[in-house]
Amino acid sequence: MENLTISDSPQPGPPRAGGGPQGAPGPMLGGPPPPPQQPQLPAQMFTTAAQLLDLTDKKLMIVLRDGKKMTGILRSWDQFANLVLQSAVERKFVPPELAPDNGAPGGAEKRGLYADFPLGTYIVRGENVLLLGEIDLDKDDEDPVGYDRAEYELVKSILESKAAADKSKEKNKIKKLASIGFEGENMGEILL
Repeated sequence: MENLTISDSPQPGPPRAGGGPQGAPGPMLGGPPPPPQQPQLPAQMFTTAAQLLDLTDKKLMIVLRDGKKMTGILRSWDQFANLVLQSAVERKFVPPELAPDNGAPGGAEKRGLYADFPLGTYIVRGENVLLLGEIDLDKDDEDPVGYDRAEYELVKSILESKAAADKSKEKNKIKKLASIGFEGENMGEILL
């Protein structure tokens, strides 16, 4: 028996008289050769959930639609690509421009901060997954490029103060727009 791959072309067999098995048409003696058949991929190659089969029991990083970044070991999934992560961790980043000065020399590039918050066993709804990929375990212990590990409370407080400042800025912007006559869809909620 031969071992063929999808890229191998079919090997011509000896000519048969009277067609193929069970009367199927085949090359007739002296007739034209059959057209070459296109190789076909297995049906499971086209379903999203089936692609998760290779990632089961591996450590993944997942980016959600709301911007959250999580890591964990994929233990289970279903046909809707809902994921069950074991030892899940949410990683939060503070960009370098918001990070406090850590006493780096004047010419050194300012670095960002990150912290991990353990979540335990976590279920992620498949429609919320924006991106996922396997983590290289040899590089897993290294800090992300341009970031240093920090305490979770420090990272959380910096991100909360940024969110409050952004919310205040947005509120002021909407008030200015309302004063010149612009009425957006949420104007009543914000002005109250």
